[in-house]
Formats: sequence, C-alpha cells, structure tokens
Amino acid sequence: MRKNNRPLFAALALLAGFSLGGAAQAQSFDAFRNYGAKINEDGGTIGLGAIYANKYRGAKDHKGLVAPILDYRWANGFFAGTRNGLGYDFSRSEGTAYGLRLTADTGRDQDDDAHLRGLGDIKIRPEIGGFYNLALSHSVSFTSSLRYGSGNKQKGLVADLGLSYHMPLAPQWVLGFGAGLSIVNSDYMQDYFGVSAEQAKNSGLAAHEAKAGVRDVRANVLLNYYLSQKAGVSIGVSAGQLQGDAKNSPVTQKSSSYTAILGYSYLF
Repeated sequence: MRKNNRPLFAALALLAGFSLGGAAQAQSFDAFRNYGAKINEDGGTIGLGAIYANKYRGAKDHKGLVAPILDYRWANGFFAGTRNGLGYDFSRSEGTAYGLRLTADTGRDQDDDAHLRGLGDIKIRPEIGGFYNLALSHSVSFTSSLRYGSGNKQKGLVADLGLSYHMPLAPQWVLGFGAGLSIVNSDYMQDYFGVSAEQAKNSGLAAHEAKAGVRDVRANVLLNYYLSQKAGVSIGVSAGQLQGDAKNSPVTQKSSSYTAILGYSYLF
C-alpha cells in the first residue's frame, strides 16, 4: 500500500513549530509548511499536541501545555491556520513554495518567570513577511521565512532558515530530522535579550545592550507512526542553543534548551 507522507509532514511541522521557543511562546511560525493539502486541492489538518518546553527563551525551568492544531489550504493558494498564519502561496509546484503571510509574535509576560520581574511585558504583535521553500530531493527540504513587526516598538525582524530530512523505517514508521537557525535585528534582540537602564533598576539585572545576529541554532528528531492514510501519532525532541548577545544576556538563565512533544494529526 502506497503511504501518504502528509501525516508525517504535519507532525514535523508540529515539532518545528514548538522547537524554537518556550511553552509560553510555543508558536514560532518559523516556516510555511503545506502539509494539509496537495497543490490545487482543498484540504486541512486537525490535531492536538502536548508540549514540554522552557518557560521562555533562556529560561532554566520548564512547563507543559496542550495546544490544538488547525490548518487549512484552499486550491487557489490561500491558507490559514495555527502553524502557518494567514497568507497566500503563489507557487503551483509540489517542489517549491513561496508567498506572503501574516503571523504573530506571541510576546513575553514578565510573570512567566520570577527572573523576568521588572523587565515589563512584551506585547503580542502582528508580523508581516514572506517565505520560500525548496525540495532538494524526495527526502530533503529547505525552508526559509522573513517576519517583521515583533516587539513593543513593532520593529523586530526575524529570518529563519531550516533543513529537514525524513526516512522510512518500516511500512508504518518514519523517522525525521531537522536543523535550523534564526537571525534577528537589533530591535528584536534588544526587546527580548537587552536590559535598559530603567529595566536594570526595576529588575536588579545588569544593563545589557543586545545587538543583531544569530539568535539560536537548533536540531530535532521525530518518530511518526501511521494509524491510517490520514492519521498519525508522533513523538519528538528538539534541542536548541542560544548564540551571541542572546546567550550572554542577563535575561538568559540557561543558554541551552530542549522541547519534547507528543502529537496526533488527522488530514481532512
């Protein structure tokens, strides 16, 4: 029986989407992933994921949450959902994807962790951006995205680059691997990892100027089991490492991080 890879891809999207940040910042929108429908067809994905992750980027403590998955793509190229945001894919090829979209930066609440007290909240902000994906082979894919508008001044810019690989282990088992990095501008870095003079006074942390650069690198592994042609269960682990001024920030308690997920997805 020929296997449909889309349940695997939906699970990989779940892992990637939660691998970049803590549980309080679960949705990262690091890439556009068309796992709910084939080109020129309507279709979607629904599911549920349990995540155990750092409370925020740079936190030493973890927390768990359960989050829904709901994504849909129309045959005309429009899409909407919890992992991809709202946008339009101009491509009409299974091997490439490029387009524009609206996503959101979920911000950060100073009450998420005692270490953040006095830094103030970073509000939820809409982001505008674009994406480009390329299938390098049947098993290897490159993803990229650009998002602008995060942070309290709405000037944060994030560029995400990633590679993914999957291989079948048995008729109902598939193993996937991924790696990626995020590059941010100084506005983003200062909002999330910088400490102004006023924040230093309120929080007791040392003042810190955070400049543009690579925010983090990460890698993940995911095992997917097919329940049927349309349904799959996945378990995965992602590890990340902050870089540069993000790693050296007084806001950062621990520069390394890990995320564990258990997910179920169904194509409709």
